[in-house]
Amino acid sequence: MSGPAPDHLYDAVIVGAGAAGVGAAVALGHAGIENFVVLERNGVGASFAQWPAETRFITPSFPTNSVGMLDLNSVVIGTSPAWTLEVEHPNGADYAAFLRAIANHFEVPVREGADVLRIERRGEEFLVETSEGPVRAWHVIWAAGDFQYPRLNGFEGSELCRHTALIPRYAELEGDDFIVVGGYESGVDVASHLAERGKRVRLFDRGRPWESESSDPSVALSTFSLERTRRPSFAEHVELFPDKTVTSVSTVGDAFEVATDGGQRFHTPVRPLLAGGFEGSHALVAELFEAREDGFPLLNEHDESTIVPGLFLCGAAVRHDNHVFCFIYKYRQRFAVVAKAIAISLGLPAEGLEMYRMWGMYLDDLSCCGQECVC
Repeated sequence: MSGPAPDHLYDAVIVGAGAAGVGAAVALGHAGIENFVVLERNGVGASFAQWPAETRFITPSFPTNSVGMLDLNSVVIGTSPAWTLEVEHPNGADYAAFLRAIANHFEVPVREGADVLRIERRGEEFLVETSEGPVRAWHVIWAAGDFQYPRLNGFEGSELCRHTALIPRYAELEGDDFIVVGGYESGVDVASHLAERGKRVRLFDRGRPWESESSDPSVALSTFSLERTRRPSFAEHVELFPDKTVTSVSTVGDAFEVATDGGQRFHTPVRPLLAGGFEGSHALVAELFEAREDGFPLLNEHDESTIVPGLFLCGAAVRHDNHVFCFIYKYRQRFAVVAKAIAISLGLPAEGLEMYRMWGMYLDDLSCCGQECVC
């Protein structure tokens, strides 16, 4: 997409063309906002395209639109990855293709190759510095996601590990004796795939997420992952080490030594795999938000910064009280809230957003935060 004149002033700029960015963009269109642009460093769905080839969605896709519900992995009303892809648990490449199809169908104005370098509030507007030049806007929606920002420095020697987000495909991993640090979704994912290939895996976690009594997959393993831990190959080849915090990784000759807080030391000839989660892109704009006690951005009821008016957050980093919106089916509930707030500030009625209410999504308040989301 070629950009307008450098002095053009957009009503809104969205940073990121992943699930959050594409979904928020379509919501802006439904709110009657046409003068906006999506800035994307790579291409639409790029983070999903970079998933390990074997990794699949832990939330199932099912075409439920005919009964008035959304496919759990849909970001736009009336669409379904299950219907489009004919896959219940899409892989990353599948879902990236789905997002591209959505962006094309709804004619989302995406400017690819525009890496956002800095965001500055100047008077009543924003100046967004990009690798392709400056962009001006009345509002900014930060939707840059998490996956391309893995957490790499959780303990001494973590740089010796290989983060699971940086592995193109698990089938290419060489060796027969692996240590995985982190027992949540990514850790169980890589462990299960290695076990299916007859590899020995020792899986360490500071807690025991595979035993959590919570029904909220934001804090406990999903059913999809729990099911895999019960497979014969997992039981035979994977040894679980709960309540073990890894304190350091070092090299000992040609091997790696993994130390835990209990003073135990474990050795492996293969570079340890790190499944410690993600820093998230919100860290890049931390100075534009107040911070909650957990470090995530503090937001008002419209998912807007409390210190920089006009700056909104969409995606997995959204938090309200003790409720975590880290899955698509959770954070998509906030798209219409953000779109409505921007439309109202522009003097638009946002009547097209009423369809979101009909589909069980929210426009006015935080009522979706009053329960554990297990839909």
